[in-house]
Amino acid sequence: MKLLLSLLYILAVLFLLGWLGLQIKTKPFPPYAEKSGELKTISLPAGLPAPVNRFYKTVYGDQIPVIETAVISGRGAMRLAGLDVPIRFRFTHEVGQNYRHDIDLTFFGFPIMKGYDTYLDGRGFMKTPGGVEQGAGIDQGSNVSLWAEALYWFPAVLVTDARVRWEPVDNTSALLVVPFGAKQDVLVVRFDPETGLMQYVEAMKYKSAAGKKVLWINSIWIDEGKPWIRLNAEDTFLNVDVHDYMRADPY
Repeated sequence: MKLLLSLLYILAVLFLLGWLGLQIKTKPFPPYAEKSGELKTISLPAGLPAPVNRFYKTVYGDQIPVIETAVISGRGAMRLAGLDVPIRFRFTHEVGQNYRHDIDLTFFGFPIMKGYDTYLDGRGFMKTPGGVEQGAGIDQGSNVSLWAEALYWFPAVLVTDARVRWEPVDNTSALLVVPFGAKQDVLVVRFDPETGLMQYVEAMKYKSAAGKKVLWINSIWIDEGKPWIRLNAEDTFLNVDVHDYMRADPY
């Protein structure tokens, strides 16, 4: 009996320590090495679908910033084996072209596992301690992420990039048509009728290099029903030099 109680006590302590380790937030990534560059502006283009026009007027007014690069950093959580594991992240964009995602999983506030993925020159690449994943499905999924992240964090690019177009659907929704090599991807964007802000973003995208496309709504895979990652952006740097950083291997 004493042995059993000792084992139960040890398990309880280990469980408590594990739980505590997942409650402590890590320090964020250090501020980016450069300060934001100059932001030029252009007039809001005419002819946008009504809900899109209202959205841009609400977010920016009549003048739209011309954004060429962006570095978004913050903290959040990633679902892993059913647990919400604290993370810190840095998402770096050459907007409308390429990106790099850096994510550190943390325990007791210390990074314990590093992963990153890139979308460069139309090719997606994911590298984690579990291995590397790439291929046609990753390319398409990465392209959708490229534009969806722009929509969430720097939507100005979606009216300043001539390759992008908005198509009307009704008074509260529109189609966002974006380039994907020689093809196109389409995202359905639904706006709140009261605030004019985005409410839902939907797309069909691949979860992996193989398999079929899955409906993806507000970053939630429809076959999972709950978010696999939560991101809280804490600082943003715009129009900074990111070329070498995006292409450096962190391992």
